[in-house]
Amino acid sequence: MATPGLANAQQSDWSYEASIYLFTPETNTTIATPSRTLNATLSFSDALENLDIAFMGAFGASNGQWSFIADYMLTDISFGNPTPGPAFSSLDTSVKTQIFNAYAAYRVYEAPTVAVDLGAGLRWYKTDTEMTLQPGALPGGTTVAKGDWVDPLIAIRARFQFNEKWAGTAFADYGGFESGSDTWQVLLTADYALNERWLLRGGYRYIEVNHAIDGADYSFDQSGPIFGATYRF
Repeated sequence: MATPGLANAQQSDWSYEASIYLFTPETNTTIATPSRTLNATLSFSDALENLDIAFMGAFGASNGQWSFIADYMLTDISFGNPTPGPAFSSLDTSVKTQIFNAYAAYRVYEAPTVAVDLGAGLRWYKTDTEMTLQPGALPGGTTVAKGDWVDPLIAIRARFQFNEKWAGTAFADYGGFESGSDTWQVLLTADYALNERWLLRGGYRYIEVNHAIDGADYSFDQSGPIFGATYRF
């Protein structure tokens, strides 16, 4: 049995943080089949109005040079776009996506005001997307992209300490590494410490996923502001 002092020392080697975010991005979705290419866009200004459900959360643990990071994002949106010409009256799109990212990172550089980590991990992506051309001069039709897959990732993270209250984080990853599947993202945040436990974060996130689904080329990207709160323990 470990003594209380040793147990407390071992526990103190680990630090954790849990975050919840609001992400209101512009969304672009493309499905390219042999017969046609459909592209739908939901602007940043319309994101909240057309949002059916959304959640984004993250968890991190670190011990010495090692860090372990995971985040999950669920988005369910429905929106419409006009179509050029009289062939169709509109394009109605329903997009439900789930993204789970997990990384292990190792600190390769550390100074009083900056730290750099290199990591590797995976991205699980699931989509259920329907794009429906409403009838115009031509009859309408629905194109579906549905599936899930896992892409390996490499990642880099840099953290900057500006003063006691303000810090910044820059994060990027890239993955896929095979024909018909690639993905990448960039996350930039400014972090403000309310106290030893709580942080407020604001910044910008871009994420892109490209994959072949049942013979169709599927592409999805989101970009826009991100706001969140982090609890450290």
